[in-house]
Amino acid sequence: MQVIVLHGLYMSGFVMKPLCHRLAKSGVNILNLTYKSRDPDSKQIFNQLDDFIADKPTVLVCHSLGGLIARAYLENNSESSQFITKVITLGTPHKGSSIAKQMHEKGLDKLLKNSVEYLLSPNNDWPFKAKLYSIAGDLPLGLMPILERGSESDGTVLLDETKLMGMAEHKVFHLSHTSLIYSRQVVSYIQDILLSE
Repeated sequence: MQVIVLHGLYMSGFVMKPLCHRLAKSGVNILNLTYKSRDPDSKQIFNQLDDFIADKPTVLVCHSLGGLIARAYLENNSESSQFITKVITLGTPHKGSSIAKQMHEKGLDKLLKNSVEYLLSPNNDWPFKAKLYSIAGDLPLGLMPILERGSESDGTVLLDETKLMGMAEHKVFHLSHTSLIYSRQVVSYIQDILLSE
């Protein structure tokens, strides 16, 4: 079994190392991919994914923006992408990011650069053969409670943004956006998914 890990916005593969370390204990082969999150070069990212996957069953584990990159990769429909069996996302705003939308409307695109094209994509369903397991947090530490009072979120991403028609499972943990990456509970849940059919 192979796993590719994709980090989120303003991050790098470095922050995903503890998660990768724990997953590696399950005996999986891992690619912890670093990319320029504010300026993702999709062609380069997709080529790296293709090279690693080749023709082996592979699972994508993605934090936040990483889940939207994974979707774009599946939409690109390369030969290797057919070997993705599962996509596990942590705090990914599948329906588009409310915070990114507000930043965009306030003219703060410089802070997001080209990641905007992913973060503002208004998806409603999951049309791919690979099963989607969407993990969300409901501990609102961050800007979201200030921007949208009374909303349910992980502080950065609204709970509703993590849900899509056609997903295999939606699981909520009492965690904030970033702590989803470091939680042992979450890792244990991911390991269960990796082992499931």
